[in-house]
Amino acid sequence: MASTLEHLVGLQAQVPRVPHLALWDRLSDYDPAELDRLMTSRAVVRTQLMRTTIHTVTAADALGLRPLLQPVLDRTFSGTAWGQRLRGQDVAAVVAEAAELLAARPMGRAQLQRELAERHPGLDAEAVAFGVSYWVPWVQPPPRGLWIGSGAALMTTVDAWLGPAAAPASLDDLVLRYLGAFGPASVRDIQAWCGLTRLREVVDRLGTRLRPFRTTEGCELFDVPDGPLPDPDTPAPVRFLAEYDNVVLSHADRSRVVAEGDHVPLPGGVGGWTGTVLVDGLLRATWAARRDGNCMVLTVRPSTDLSPDENHHVVEEGARLLGFLAPGRDHDVRVVGT
Repeated sequence: MASTLEHLVGLQAQVPRVPHLALWDRLSDYDPAELDRLMTSRAVVRTQLMRTTIHTVTAADALGLRPLLQPVLDRTFSGTAWGQRLRGQDVAAVVAEAAELLAARPMGRAQLQRELAERHPGLDAEAVAFGVSYWVPWVQPPPRGLWIGSGAALMTTVDAWLGPAAAPASLDDLVLRYLGAFGPASVRDIQAWCGLTRLREVVDRLGTRLRPFRTTEGCELFDVPDGPLPDPDTPAPVRFLAEYDNVVLSHADRSRVVAEGDHVPLPGGVGGWTGTVLVDGLLRATWAARRDGNCMVLTVRPSTDLSPDENHHVVEEGARLLGFLAPGRDHDVRVVGT
């Protein structure tokens, strides 16, 4: 389990239960209790990393990757309305005080804002509280993100939860790990995945440690030397992805995953109840699950026509998904528009 998280460099996790479904997609006989155990034992945490979004990562990655990605967080916050409100102000002492408050007692952003406002009348406490969530490395402690029942989005500092980092990861290692999980990929893909810029310099420095390719359109791609290269005719099984799955978000060029068609995005949920469907390796439908009495209904809406065989496999995999989401309930899989 932890090795899978390390291989993928974490899982997109701003929707609390999404990592569980992402692991169910990737591991046979996945048991959500195992991830819950890793989170409650502090071996795995929820924290803000790539693309400034929350990821579920190992403790080692929470400590090692944050220093590398801090420039992305700084740049993103400076472009927000709250960052503009703090432009030119020296709030370092208040931010340090906020970090101490979070280390002493986990709290949400609104609660931190109230605490700072009481201590510092006249302070733009809302902007500072938002700034703290970008400037101070934090984790969301359980029960947030547990399969057995989530909780409020509270923050405590990474140091308070995990202890100080031994050493930050390197940019070279970050690029190699990304390619090991998502390659072959272009420099633009790598930068879209993590939010960092100027990674061409890193790719050039890695030199012979990478295996270069060119697409039929002439785009330059890179991979790790031992990256798998399956035959193009290798069948890809149907997969029901959770919302914001890494597969869909980890490239600048999403055409390798997203098929042409009218893909109508679904509103976000609590995780595990909506998402997208890969058919033969391409996103070709959305799905949503809902309870109807004692029955769990899964509705699949294709954005491109499915063949009878593809439709059969979608229904088959949908039934397996419902067995995971709602064991013991009656199940009904409906493919709309086919």
